Amino acid sequence: MDSDARWAEGARQFQQLWGESWSRMLQSLPQPDLGALAASLQPGAQLSLSPEKLTEVQQNYLKEMQALMVNGMQPAAAKPSSDRRFAGEGWQQNPLASAIASAYMLQAKALMGMAEAVQADEKTRARIRFGVEQWIAAMSPSNFLAFNAEAQKKALETQGESIAQGMANLLRDMQQGHISMTDESQFEVGRNVATTEGAVVFENKYFQLIEYKPLTAKVYERPFLLVPPCINKFYILDLQPENSLIRHLVAEGHRTFVVSWRNPDESMTQATWDDYIEDAVITAINTVQEITGAEQINALGFCVGGTMLVNALGVLAARGEEPVASATLLTALVDFTHTGILDVFIDENFVRFREMQMGKGGLMKGQDLASTFSFLRPNDLVWNYVVGNYLKGETPPPFDLLYWNSDSTNLPGPWYAWYLRNFYLENQLKEPGGVTVCGEALDLSQVDVPFYIYGSREDHIVPIEGAYASTQIFPGKKRFVMGASGHIAGVINPPAKKKRSYWTGSQTKFPESLDQWLAGSTEHPGSWWTDWSEWLAGYGGRQIAAPKTYGKGVKFKAREPAPGSYVQQKA
Repeated sequence: MDSDARWAEGARQFQQLWGESWSRMLQSLPQPDLGALAASLQPGAQLSLSPEKLTEVQQNYLKEMQALMVNGMQPAAAKPSSDRRFAGEGWQQNPLASAIASAYMLQAKALMGMAEAVQADEKTRARIRFGVEQWIAAMSPSNFLAFNAEAQKKALETQGESIAQGMANLLRDMQQGHISMTDESQFEVGRNVATTEGAVVFENKYFQLIEYKPLTAKVYERPFLLVPPCINKFYILDLQPENSLIRHLVAEGHRTFVVSWRNPDESMTQATWDDYIEDAVITAINTVQEITGAEQINALGFCVGGTMLVNALGVLAARGEEPVASATLLTALVDFTHTGILDVFIDENFVRFREMQMGKGGLMKGQDLASTFSFLRPNDLVWNYVVGNYLKGETPPPFDLLYWNSDSTNLPGPWYAWYLRNFYLENQLKEPGGVTVCGEALDLSQVDVPFYIYGSREDHIVPIEGAYASTQIFPGKKRFVMGASGHIAGVINPPAKKKRSYWTGSQTKFPESLDQWLAGSTEHPGSWWTDWSEWLAGYGGRQIAAPKTYGKGVKFKAREPAPGSYVQQKA
């Protein structure tokens, strides 16, 4: 069989296998979430389109379509090269492919215009926009071998080898249950990610407590505890030595501890929010105190870990205890008024569905959560890899952050359902007495602790307005800093890289509006880590000799080397 015949036969087999395999792959996507979202739109509700906006959309569409036909499928309004999906030579040099891409972009523009023309409440309009965006992203001609000129060009150049490799990649990803975003074979937790030297000095059914080896002869007398989100694994804070926030803390002279969450299995289907606050966060605080002998510690909460840390501080304040000298919140929500794109999922119907499904017991599967977050940016985090992995048969390059992103974690159903209702839906945490946690009615106005509050300007998970809102809640000293980039890249921005920038403004007056604060802010080049290090040093206390051993005595002896066994557990 000659090369052309092999390519044709390979293409036919690929198309058949693609259809069958991809349909099965789609079944693993977060259908419950999207289904609940669709149900919440209330099919019986009357929706209408603004006549003026609809007329404008129609007129623009007809005008641009006419230009598309007259100008050889290349109007200025719809050049495919303006979209990186269609920027390759295969699209530009193939007139038919270029025409298909241009027509698709014009159709997408018209559909989004119609979505904007919907006359309804803002939440309904946001949901319609979200649904249309998902459909547009999925229907891009770049996602299909029959239309993707770049994939066809590569198949010809490799004599069908790219098609064969694409099928192998698809089958591999189906077996592992998620789309590969990086070459996962290049990473191993404890070998080339999560490598800062330390030891596990305590564990219970919820977490392991890791203590890190000092890198300085002296350390601050107040130790430092990091509470990462239990929705992810802690080593986002310890990817590589050069971008490790944990190593940065140790190098700055802080005796550093981190909570490494257990990946919940069937034995934890009854675990509640109260369990995680009392038996994890508060237990971690008390354990660090007992190991170090310090009356007070400094603590950090990242994302959901920040929300949990605030809950723990509220419980402790209600009990008359003040074990934390300062607290740092990184891209964390306390006031859930601004929840960004995630708000499209949250309403009474969706939350009630989750409560019925797992509120009394069960697991929220990590892969469902990961898929949902990926579809918040479908072109970048889903279809980009569908095209590269399967249509072009490529192996994505190794990238530590994306390896971490694919290492998903489960959540206990009762924890998840309670969190959705009390925070995302009802926004009760900011209200005095709004929630009762561990038997205590929380009043955050009693949490009189100095706070360093950080938010990322382009964060789509914790919008910058949501991060800033924490400045309106706590009564004590506060410092608010805004960094460039998003939820992860903005946080993991070591000074040595000399990348991005951050903004500081008044640290004594915090107007209700973020825009007012920004009006008086100043931009600084580089990483916010330097600003935070200077602030944190003021709460470290005096310098003392660094410990020679991990833990304390037999009770808190070193159990196993960092990063421990809990972080190795797969969802």
